[in-house]
Parts: sequence; structure tokens; C-alpha cells
Amino acid sequence: MKKSLTLIACAIGLTGAFGQDLTSKKGEPILPEAGDWSIGVDATPFLQYMGNFFGKSTNNTAPTFNFLNTNQTITGKYFVNAQTAYRASLRLGFVNQTSKESESDRSWVAPTPNGYASPDPTVENSWKESATNIGLSVGLEKRKGKTRLQGYYGAEAGIGFNSSKDKFEYGNTLNPVSTSTNVSAVFVDIDDQIAGAGNYTAFIPVDGLIGSARVTERKNGTFITFGVRAFIGVEYFILPKISLGGEFGWGLGFRTGGKTTTTYESIGNTGVGANVVGSTDIETPGSGVLRLDTDNFNSMYGPSGSLRLNFHF
Repeated sequence: MKKSLTLIACAIGLTGAFGQDLTSKKGEPILPEAGDWSIGVDATPFLQYMGNFFGKSTNNTAPTFNFLNTNQTITGKYFVNAQTAYRASLRLGFVNQTSKESESDRSWVAPTPNGYASPDPTVENSWKESATNIGLSVGLEKRKGKTRLQGYYGAEAGIGFNSSKDKFEYGNTLNPVSTSTNVSAVFVDIDDQIAGAGNYTAFIPVDGLIGSARVTERKNGTFITFGVRAFIGVEYFILPKISLGGEFGWGLGFRTGGKTTTTYESIGNTGVGANVVGSTDIETPGSGVLRLDTDNFNSMYGPSGSLRLNFHF
């Protein structure tokens, strides 16, 4: 943090050497004009990169463009005139992917008396993921100041939509116990779990499905977010059409989430469902939250108190 403040002070001092002339030595305008567009990125990687030079760091990682908020929306502005700009943030995310893993074929019986074959036969488990993430906000910004130091304020509103679904297919089938023949049941096994999928549980005491169970489908609740906020911020133009600044916001945010439905399958081993392959749906209730607070808690828009680097063109 001390390095960042030092860098900012140096930047302001250097640009101050040019005085308050609002054009560069090449005649380029310093401040945004009517018809200009702007995008903003997190300034932290750039400040750390420059600060490491002052601190003589031997591991000076190259800066990168980072989103201004945790929702990974692209944020930009359009200037109607030097004092007024329209703001907008947008995220469109669609995911469809399949992950596959191999595991031992549990129905295979090693030949005797020759012992085990090498390698043992395997089957394939698959996890199909789908997700949708949509976010949009629009707003109006008014600016004040005739020097390199510009203040601004305004308001914006936004809406977000998130949903996801998981589907699992297994190479090993579940077979009920047969009491008339010497056939063993193929129970749910910990090997059925797929890394990161959360598709295996060791205990499901529902409708005879007692013991281990595996997920065949999971419909995660749909989340809808809506919010309005007022903001105030400041920018200092360190170079023509390039500024360093930040803002704070305060507003009303509402988020609601639908119930999640998970379908499990297993073999019951006690009670009515004993020795029967079955499935059951378990629902997790939805949720809702309403907040009137600063951006730190209404995080749909995210860039509260953060330093940002703005490029105008």
C-alpha cells in the first residue's frame, strides 16, 4: 500500500510539472471529449509493477488487465460531452463442458486360477456441466472540474441472472442383491466421485437409500439479482486520456435464489427399500436477501473503493 501511495504521489508530481495546460506538448487533449469511449480496469497490477521498481524487487510480475469487480463484467463509458457520460457494464457467460474419468469395472471378476489380468478393465464416468451467467447495468455520470483532477457522481441500475445444472453418467451400474444365486451387489463406491463435482455422499438416510449414494442430476437454483446505486468518485489524468481514480457507491440490492433439486441413486440395505436399486430427489430451499448498504455489501457492481485505471479513446 505504501508503494502504491508513493507511486501515485510521484505520478501526480510528474504530471504537475506540465502545469494545468489541458493539452500535451503534441497538442493532444488531456481530458475526455464528446464522442469519446472509455474502459476501466483494476489499477492494482500496474501500481504493484511500478512500485516494485522503487522497491528494487527481483520478481516484478508483468501487469495484467483485471476486472473491476468479482462478477467479471466489462465496464465502459460513452461521453455525450465533457461533463456527461453514459455508463454500462456487461457480462454474457455460457458454459457447456464434459469431464470424464476412468475407474475400475466393479462387475469384472478375475479369472482363476491364473490370477488377475493386467491392466484391469475400466469403465468411464462423465460429468456434464451447463451454466448461464448474465449481468447488465446502465447509468448516468456527471463530471465536475476543469483541471486534470476531475470529480464525478451519478446513479445506475443493474440486473443479473445465474443458473447451472449438472448431469452424471456412470460406467458401473447398480445391481440389486440376489439371494437365490451367488451374485454380489454392486454398491455405490467412493471411486464414483469425480474430482470437483461433489457427486458422491457417504450417507443419505432417505426412503431406504441408507448408506453411500451418488448424484445422477443436480439442478442448482436460479439466482436473480437486481440493484440500484448512487456513486461518487474522482480521477486524475496522468497522461492524455489516461486517468487514475476510484469511486464509492451506496444503494439497494436484492437477490433471490430458487430451490436446488438433487437426484441420488443407491441400493437400500435396510427397511422397505432393502436390496432395491432406487433414486430419490432432495430439495434445498431457495433464499433471498435485501440490502441497503455500501458497495462492499451490495457487490453486484463491485468496484467499491478500488483504484482503477481508465483509458479514453
